[in-house]
Amino acid sequence: MKLFRVLFISMIAMLSFNTVAAAGSALNDILSSGKLLAGTTGDFNPFSIRDAETNKYKGYDIDIMTELAKDMEVEIEFVPTDWKTIVNGVVAGKYHITGSASIKASRMKAAGFSESYLSVNFKPFTTADKVGNFDGWDSINQSGVVVATTLGTAMEPMVKAWFPNAEIKSVEAPARGYQEVLAGRADVFVTSNLEGSTLKATYSEVKEISIDAPRAPTPLAMLLPQDDQVWINFVNHWIKIKQAKGFFKQMAEKWGL
Repeated sequence: MKLFRVLFISMIAMLSFNTVAAAGSALNDILSSGKLLAGTTGDFNPFSIRDAETNKYKGYDIDIMTELAKDMEVEIEFVPTDWKTIVNGVVAGKYHITGSASIKASRMKAAGFSESYLSVNFKPFTTADKVGNFDGWDSINQSGVVVATTLGTAMEPMVKAWFPNAEIKSVEAPARGYQEVLAGRADVFVTSNLEGSTLKATYSEVKEISIDAPRAPTPLAMLLPQDDQVWINFVNHWIKIKQAKGFFKQMAEKWGL
């Protein structure tokens, strides 16, 4: 009888804890307000592209988060952010979720991640007039070579570690590393295989540098509040459901990923 009483009290305590946790979750806030706030940079082709004239977004991430809002039966509002402050925005509650971001330890210290649904690796690119100057990763790590990157992105710490002999030029969003190379103010930029393919298709002068193999295979996921396990669980289960139904595969095909 005493054991039953102890188990009963424990069960009630657990249910009470879960109820309080759910009440304090972003999930409850979203459902109560009828709006999902989604942080996005608008400069990550083909994941998030902002139309400067209409201020509207399109891309793989935009379709993914719009589908999430649809399944939750709420509206979606895209909140502008940049790579330098994308984690801070989640922590400060400016948005409930973000589009795809590389999973890395520095971000994990402050924010949570959803399950990964896509992976990338990284390659170097230059312009047609300079592609003959490079052959492999080591050829980039030379004095006199300027490597452009964007502050706060996954690429920034990688290029600093990979090319200690080169000059690293970090630019602040909305500027991008590849724009510096296209403008002739830098020689090389490094980006994911996915964005690189899109840039090559968009700009005929962008050329991929010949390398033995890409570097830093990295899973992508959505950023979420670190201490909100209720919301994290909801998003993770949603991802599994949509993967089983082929939604992520369809979106990858749509956006050429």
